[in-house]
Amino acid sequence: MHHDSFFFQALVYLTAAVVSVPIAKRIGLGSVLGYLIAGVIIGPAVLGLIGEGGQDIMHFAEFGVVMMLFVIGLELEPSLLWKMRTSILGLGGMQVLVTSVIVAVAAMIIGVPWQASVALGLTLSLSSTAIVLQTMNEKGLMKTVSGQSSFAVLLFQDIAVIPMLAIFPLLATQAVAASDGHTTLVGSLPGWAQTLAVLAAVASIVIGGKYLMRPVFRFIAQTRLLEIFTAAALLLVIAIAVLMTQVGLSPALGTFLAGVVLANSEYRHELISDIEPFKGLLLGLFFISVGASINFNLILESPLIIAGLVVALMVVKGLVLFSLGKFFKISIDQNLIFSVSLAQSGEFAFVLFSFAAQNSIIGTNIINVMVAVVALSMVMTPIVIVITGKLILPRFGTRETDERESDKIEEENPVIIAGFDKFGNIVGRLLKANGIGTTVLDFDSDRVEILRKLGLKVYYGDASRHDLLHAAGAEKAKLIIIAFDNAEKNIALVETIKKHFPHLKILVRAIDRPDAYELLNTGINDVYRDTIDVSLRMGIDAMRMLGYRAHRAHRAAKTFLKHDESALRELSAMREDRKEYLSAARQYIAELEELIQSDDADPELERDAGWDVDSLREDVIKSGIK
Repeated sequence: MHHDSFFFQALVYLTAAVVSVPIAKRIGLGSVLGYLIAGVIIGPAVLGLIGEGGQDIMHFAEFGVVMMLFVIGLELEPSLLWKMRTSILGLGGMQVLVTSVIVAVAAMIIGVPWQASVALGLTLSLSSTAIVLQTMNEKGLMKTVSGQSSFAVLLFQDIAVIPMLAIFPLLATQAVAASDGHTTLVGSLPGWAQTLAVLAAVASIVIGGKYLMRPVFRFIAQTRLLEIFTAAALLLVIAIAVLMTQVGLSPALGTFLAGVVLANSEYRHELISDIEPFKGLLLGLFFISVGASINFNLILESPLIIAGLVVALMVVKGLVLFSLGKFFKISIDQNLIFSVSLAQSGEFAFVLFSFAAQNSIIGTNIINVMVAVVALSMVMTPIVIVITGKLILPRFGTRETDERESDKIEEENPVIIAGFDKFGNIVGRLLKANGIGTTVLDFDSDRVEILRKLGLKVYYGDASRHDLLHAAGAEKAKLIIIAFDNAEKNIALVETIKKHFPHLKILVRAIDRPDAYELLNTGINDVYRDTIDVSLRMGIDAMRMLGYRAHRAHRAAKTFLKHDESALRELSAMREDRKEYLSAARQYIAELEELIQSDDADPELERDAGWDVDSLREDVIKSGIK
């Protein structure tokens, strides 16, 4: 089989992903690092299964970024942008400006021409949207202050690419000659005309997306053919990518703008659901492409220089981000995550370096070195984040807790609540309203401060540390409620309590059914799933709206919950055997339907209708009895 055939390339990429990512996830490295390692292994540096000169690899990478940014754009509602305007313009704007100036000045000091220095500064100020958002989502950090701040900075960086691409032609030191046979529509124009063409292309996407695409999608939706709508969504993405290429712009940038414009469209959710299946796979291909694109021959020729540049880049960006985080009053633990996560360069650097080469702004030798630096910084990011989370953050967390006098726990209560987001908050308020004393712990320092301003007594700290549980009075408490929105953290805390405080009664939150299975297998009986009660409440209301008596709906929900909890415990023991599990699950579903229907047919059970005063009164009125 020819190595350059499409099917062989697809086989290599998919095999690398399927083998490497589960292994990386299992040993705690995360999927991003798994994809990157897979790319290194199958790339020119090791097995040489893909990539000649890195050209075909970057085609995969570019299309992955194109799809990713279109979905990101669709998820950006104007209300969210307005809410985050301070972080986007302040934090994001200052980061790009300060980093660009520092890098540009450093480049000029070592003798790089000022045009190339400016281009380097602008390019290296950007971070990797793909790696940061994927890593943040995997670790459940997107809703934290560090996650929201990172998102704001990344959003500004993505938008900032527009003026960067407009500025680059003005930095050109000589006329651009088409060397690869691929000319653009604006390639023969002078620099100022190319700039106008860039702005016109952006304007056309905004206007077309706002006024043209809605009637087009409305017409397509009327066919009621889902595959045609999916085809139309893909056509939109690819058409904009081609258009952007023809005017010398980044295809990813164009599709991002289109997504933002369509974010308020009534077809937004349909577009997201159609594109989403492609997003994860294409992101994986992007990460593999980055790993495979690393030029190890160049690195081996000048290892100290390239390693020094990688470290210098990540340290400079990290310090800039940390300083801005302190200026915007981000707590030290969240600021560390924020600074480390964005310290690399990003995927747009490949696009901008290519653009700079086309416009003869930066020399080929410099670009080759900087591409290796960018790729290595992206590979290093997941590793640095893991090291920070496991080794550095606990140390800073301990110091911060020790330094804050208000966090010293000077009370003992029968109940300890670990995690005080929307789930733990409701439980805690219910107990407090009934005069039950609680000691509340939460590791999100910003949430702690907000809750304190609301008059709630909450202590900062990582509840998985047995010394902090001891300080919270775990030895004398009667029970602990574990309510974090992170399944791994909940299980880790269960193990800590069972080891150090075995007398404590444990009530633990389960994020979903697989999480509930994991918790049940640790020996915990009191497991509470996030959505089960709300789902049953909705089901009760739906039954009542369809004319069922309230007592019947409530009884059916109670029967369902009792049966489902029993099935949950029995199924958890057999979930490793998929065939046995599915057979048993089908049996439980059938048994539940029979059980509820037999309850409805039992006339003796109708005697409990008397408690349902509202329903009984409605029935009396409907029957005409006064």
